[in-house]
Amino acid sequence: MTNNFDYKSEKLDYNELNDICDECKKEDETVTQNLILTGYKLCNSCRTSKTLFPL
Repeated sequence: MTNNFDYKSEKLDYNELNDICDECKKEDETVTQNLILTGYKLCNSCRTSKTLFPL
């Protein structure tokens, strides 16, 4: 019995790693770090404000 699996490689979109925050549209190095940690493209300032005021 053989298992034929199709391994589809997921291509990384390098446009997502451009260090531009989705909320304030400013460039910040913490955007990529927060993208890896939380899955959202937010700078530390916007991340803090979203945590305190989640509306």
